[in-house]
Amino acid sequence: MAQIFPKKANALPALAAVAGVLFVAFAIFFFWYWGSPKFTDVGYRPIQPVQYSHKLHAGDMGMDCRYCHYQVEYARPANVPTTKVCMNCHTLVSVDKPNLLLVQESWGNQTSLEWTRIHKVPEYAYFDHSAHMRASIGCVTCHGNVRGMEVVQQEEPLSMGWCLECHRDPAPNLRPPSELTNMMWIPPAGHGEWSQQRMEELNLNPPEVCSGCHR
Repeated sequence: MAQIFPKKANALPALAAVAGVLFVAFAIFFFWYWGSPKFTDVGYRPIQPVQYSHKLHAGDMGMDCRYCHYQVEYARPANVPTTKVCMNCHTLVSVDKPNLLLVQESWGNQTSLEWTRIHKVPEYAYFDHSAHMRASIGCVTCHGNVRGMEVVQQEEPLSMGWCLECHRDPAPNLRPPSELTNMMWIPPAGHGEWSQQRMEELNLNPPEVCSGCHR
């Protein structure tokens, strides 16, 4: 009796098995990367109502982050600067620039500018800026080198896994209090030993349990 299928058909089950494994692996990678904040959130750079340059203010002029974000050391959220903060300088500086028209209108009408927040963890996650500042975590760790950005964008995924990496080993991200807002600071030799001493001084024990961030 003649064979219905050729001999090479015997390889089909093995090929199907390999194809199945590759498909599952690709599906896992697809959702792990393209469905993660590394792909969906990193690089987020919305259009703001005013063309504000962090490179000019924080970089070229050397303004400290805390001048505008003045609540970051004392409150849970890092405040978005009010119009009053802008006008502390711009009642005298660059008053004729077209970019400042909306700021001046906001000041005159006593209305708020509608800035779009860029760095934001989900509502179901608890995050306290002041706690991280007290723990000696610098701005650049989460926000990247903002002083070099003409337009600010999200540099890190701010995902649960990303946060846990730091909670499990915060030492590399610690820095002296005087350098918290210095985006160009480079850890000197012996930083690892200093970080361990700092953790002991502050009794740092970042939570890794669910209730630490989901309250």
